[in-house]
Amino acid sequence: MNTVDILKNGHLTVLRTVDGLPDHTWEMGGVCGVWSVKDILAHLASFEHVLEDLLNHLLDNSAATPTLNRMIETGDDFNDLEVARYNGQSSADIWRDYRVTCEKTLTLAEKIPAEQWRQNGVLPWYGEIYDLDDFIVYTFYGHKREHCAQINVFKDSLKGR
Repeated sequence: MNTVDILKNGHLTVLRTVDGLPDHTWEMGGVCGVWSVKDILAHLASFEHVLEDLLNHLLDNSAATPTLNRMIETGDDFNDLEVARYNGQSSADIWRDYRVTCEKTLTLAEKIPAEQWRQNGVLPWYGEIYDLDDFIVYTFYGHKREHCAQINVFKDSLKGR
């Protein structure tokens, strides 16, 4: 498995999905529960920050991991808490944060040795039987695909308005 390619493909899916989405629709709720496209992108940006923390820590054990720590500590509340942290920011600022952080994670991911991607137990809080590849595929690629599908359904619903 080429994990860096999987990360790139997930990012390209997000880029293609929001391409051409009218600005005035980014804050319309109901795309994913009560969340808007703006909220989904804030959510995805927060996950990019988790990945940035994780990859930095794997490359340097002394690197701080504030967003990763919040995710582990807050559990199921992480998503809503992180989206709320973006309240008051414009859609453009959130979109920029997502893209910039994703570019950072892609650069960091390229520095991770191939054998480390497949090492079971490298993320003890995720599960001893899982490796970094598993975490990336489920938590990032699959996650982005799921939310992009929701955004695409929303985009289709706009055609009738």
